[in-house]
Amino acid sequence: MTDAPPSTVLADETAYSEAVQLAVDSSAAYYADGTSTLDDDAYDRLVRGIEAYEREHPDQVLPQSPTGKVAGGAVVGDVPHTVPMLSLDNVFGAEQLADWAASLERRIGRPVTAWCVEPKLDGLAISARYQRGRLIQLVTRGDGVAGEDVSHAMGTIVGLPDRLADAVTVELRGEVMMTAAQFEEACAKRQAHDGTTFANPRSAAAGTLRTRERPYVCELTFFGYGALPALDDTSELAEGLRTWPHGKVMGWVAAQGVQTTGATAVAGVVVATLEEVQSRVEEIAAARATLEFGIDGIVVKCDLATDQAVAGFSSRAPRWAVAYKLPATEKITKLLAVEWNTGRTGVIAPRAVLEPVELDGSIVTYATLHNVADIARRGLMLGDSVTVYKAGDVIPRVEAPVVHLRTGDEQPIAIPSVCPSCGDAIDTSQERWRCVRGRACRAITSISYAAGRDQLDIEGLADNRIQQMLDAGLISDFADLFYLTREQLLGLERMGAVSTDNLLTAFERAKAQPLSRVFCALGVRGTGRSMSRRIARHFATMQAIRDADALAIQQVEGIGPEKAPVVVAELEELAPLIDKLVAAGVNMTEPGVSGVSSPDSVAPSEELPLAGMSVVVTGAMSGPLEELSRNEVNALIERAGGRASSSVSTKTSLLVAGEKAGSKRSKAESLGIRIITPEEFATQVSAFL
Repeated sequence: MTDAPPSTVLADETAYSEAVQLAVDSSAAYYADGTSTLDDDAYDRLVRGIEAYEREHPDQVLPQSPTGKVAGGAVVGDVPHTVPMLSLDNVFGAEQLADWAASLERRIGRPVTAWCVEPKLDGLAISARYQRGRLIQLVTRGDGVAGEDVSHAMGTIVGLPDRLADAVTVELRGEVMMTAAQFEEACAKRQAHDGTTFANPRSAAAGTLRTRERPYVCELTFFGYGALPALDDTSELAEGLRTWPHGKVMGWVAAQGVQTTGATAVAGVVVATLEEVQSRVEEIAAARATLEFGIDGIVVKCDLATDQAVAGFSSRAPRWAVAYKLPATEKITKLLAVEWNTGRTGVIAPRAVLEPVELDGSIVTYATLHNVADIARRGLMLGDSVTVYKAGDVIPRVEAPVVHLRTGDEQPIAIPSVCPSCGDAIDTSQERWRCVRGRACRAITSISYAAGRDQLDIEGLADNRIQQMLDAGLISDFADLFYLTREQLLGLERMGAVSTDNLLTAFERAKAQPLSRVFCALGVRGTGRSMSRRIARHFATMQAIRDADALAIQQVEGIGPEKAPVVVAELEELAPLIDKLVAAGVNMTEPGVSGVSSPDSVAPSEELPLAGMSVVVTGAMSGPLEELSRNEVNALIERAGGRASSSVSTKTSLLVAGEKAGSKRSKAESLGIRIITPEEFATQVSAFL
């Protein structure tokens, strides 16, 4: 995590004045209906530039400047808040966080011994007012002093009950947002209504919350983050809400039936040291890409009410809390073109060509568009300003067009009428279009994939050699490799006796690969390396897999009712290829599985050392595991009866932690999960190495 990204440089008073107006206009649009000419990162950079200019030219500060104001000073409301709803100051890295904490401790005159660390939700702050346990009013943050009444949205917000568990009068504060599923549903409804979509979940939530009359209803989600008693309430509960630690307040909120982040992977925690704060920050940041709702940072605050009271407030923010901002995962850029590519299974996939934009620490020029139906649903056009989303290692995707930025010069996206690879017809019967030639369209790609290290591991079979064989008519799929003769290979250009013999030896070795690798080499849509291992261990033989119907396929962990029929259909399509592999003598059983005879078979599955365990591997491997790739370690786990997983959760049984294990180790420790070294793990599964 890095410190603050650069700010917008303002050269003179004119540039400063224009920047202030742009910031105010953008903020007003952002808080009104979620639309803006700037994405969050661009707005933050602009405001930091304004702040820098004002520090150097204090005599030129404009009264409408957004600095030092809640919501940039652009929003007003007519419902007064009982207690101001303020913004948060920002920090952008560990060093700035440490500086802020040191300044806070100097202010309160003692060390902070309890820090609360929570996700910063990317939504709209609202106040939910309850009277004797019944929800009576919803108010937006507005300018922090007064907000807008949005009580018409009551009944459409998940996590915000109409009645609390107790008949109490209280004000709950929290964030209204849309989950990924709610956003997709909202876009579909808007598309059906007027042919447009929302730009992103936040704008969808903002527009939905404020719109009083709309022919369709969109669902929202609420997460509570605080509770306030009435100012004149002297009850025991009111006194508790004023004096309890923040963590205890949130426990009470959850007990009332209000949704909090407590049940999510980024639940708020209370820790004692700044080192633990930073560790939790990193854990939440790492989990960001897996969440069904958006976060743009982490809130760090004093947990104790006494510390909060001493620290007090500035004009726009509490001094006892700060937002640790994360790198932007969403930006606005231009959709310049759409490229159409045919994959190894014949699926035709569009790819967006973008005006380069920095996103989540890297420059993005391409993004996925999924399929033709997805383009139509989102109403995309060439030349559109589009929101592009990326989190963690996830491939960037185009979220939606920013409709209010259209100029009229945008053009429809040309949809191919024939396969862009071979020119043959396209099968459009399913949502994912496919060349009618299927895998034969990109034979070199599917054969190269099958021969890869994690599949059949055929050493020495380069793409140019595969192309030679295809051009010579010696092969049409990877099963044909096992029927090649020495004379045929020697007849290829630049193919000598030694190279030929080495390649034939590699073919023979490939025949002995376990079923899991053979199945993976088939490239069945909807499966990959991990899923292939699970399928192989579940069925033990290729014949058992081929005999299985969709219901039987669903018994494999991770395969649901939508994917199972696809797997069955794929296997039917691949039947001639599988028959050729069987006839060539390729292994069709999984070693180590109960009921399968093999030199490597050591025990029935229920007796395997990792039987029923979910195992996560993190950090650099050492000892006997040092030379293994991560995929080979995962294969080792599953040979020993376990299930390899990439993320730590309450379902994790064991964490194998090497050097630089990072946040996964911290999370495992917090959950009480057993942690062992690579050497200890190697000893435990030595029979399978």
